[in-house]
Amino acid sequence: MKKIKEVIVVEGRDDTARLQQVLGDVDTIETNGSAINEQTIQLIQQAQAKRGVIVITDPDFNGERIRRKILEQVPDVKQAFLRRQDSVPANHHGSLGLEHASGAVIKRALQAVWTTDQGGEQLISQQDLLDLNLIGAAESRHLRERVGDLLHIGYGNAKQFLRRLAMFQITLVQLQQAVQQAKEELHGSWEI
Repeated sequence: MKKIKEVIVVEGRDDTARLQQVLGDVDTIETNGSAINEQTIQLIQQAQAKRGVIVITDPDFNGERIRRKILEQVPDVKQAFLRRQDSVPANHHGSLGLEHASGAVIKRALQAVWTTDQGGEQLISQQDLLDLNLIGAAESRHLRERVGDLLHIGYGNAKQFLRRLAMFQITLVQLQQAVQQAKEELHGSWEI
C-alpha cells in the first residue's frame, strides 16, 4: 500500500501505534476519547484543508459518537469503517478497537473510504428497508450488519443505517445486491 497522504483521525495512541506498525509512516490526530475538544476539531479542520482527513474509529458507541461530532464540524472528511468482529481483542477481554484489527483488515478499510454527501437526496426509503428485511424482522440486525460490511459503511441501527445509505448515495440496486449476497452468505439462497 502506498503512503497515505491524508491525516488519519483515530481515538488514541494505541490506534496510532497500530497504524504505524501496519502502514509505516502515517500522520494521525488522536481524539483522546469521545470528548473531542475544540482544539482537536480545529486540528482536524486544518488537516482537512491542507491534506484531507480519513476518520477511522472503533466500531462501538463511542466511535460512532466521535464520528458524528467530527462530521458536524468537518462534513467533507473521508470515512473508513471496521467491522465489529475484526476489532475484538485476541483474549476476548476488553473493548473493541482499531488496535486489535489485523493489518489486512486495516488496509482493506482504508482502501474502501467514503466521502459523505450531507445534502444528498435520500435514494432509499424506510419502506425499502422493511421490504428487504433490514428492519422489522427477526434477522434484521444481523442482516444490516453484514450488508454494512459488504457496502463498507459499517453497522448502524435502522435510523443510522438509512442515514448512511443516503450520505454515501447508495442506490436501491446496490442495496438489493448487497442484501441478496448477505442473505446467501447468512442463510443460503433467499429471494429479495
